[in-house]
Amino acid sequence: MNWKDFVDQQSKQEYYKKLFSFLKEESKQYKIYPSQKNIFNAFKLCPIENIKAVILGQDPYFNPNQAHGLSFSVLPGIPKPPSLVNIFKEIKEDLNIDPPNHGCLESWANQGVLLLNSILTVRAGTQGSHRNKGWEIFTDEAIKLINSINKPIVFMLWGNFAKSKSKLLNNPKHLVLQSAHPSPLSAHNGFFGCRHFSKANQFLKNNNIEQINWKINDQ
Repeated sequence: MNWKDFVDQQSKQEYYKKLFSFLKEESKQYKIYPSQKNIFNAFKLCPIENIKAVILGQDPYFNPNQAHGLSFSVLPGIPKPPSLVNIFKEIKEDLNIDPPNHGCLESWANQGVLLLNSILTVRAGTQGSHRNKGWEIFTDEAIKLINSINKPIVFMLWGNFAKSKSKLLNNPKHLVLQSAHPSPLSAHNGFFGCRHFSKANQFLKNNNIEQINWKINDQ
């Protein structure tokens, strides 16, 4: 199954119809992030057959011009949010790779890193405003589908919300890495020093899968 087939299948479900009815009404009154064309960006940039790793986020960024459909990522020219700054700090510590001058993670997606938020939209300025509207059902189904893939995949679960998805992951072929969230509030409680990036590459190497180049070129 490819992502188009998956979305087509989900779009026939009652929860999905209710979700898009909600989004239609919501967009009449409020600005929604990311823009409509970017909601499914994580899937567009990382076809299911390419997936090597999954980095799971929660909500999109809710400030102007930040969210573009990839968890933790912002477009070039937008200041790096604190969690992303800490992700780059951990990569520097783990792999001695210097942080780029921007926060766009598309090069990871293009190599097979699915940068998936559990909730794919948010009302401008209001964190968590689209929780429990149906997106969690959609992305849980996507996670279950990835779990069923018969090749080794790395899952990086950062923070309690992402860790709660580990119950969906029972395929012994996969590697599930868990740590604290990279936000400034919790990064010192186990995100820093987790070495997930080198662990992911070692796992891929051990399974004869091309490793991920975590270095992002400056713009």
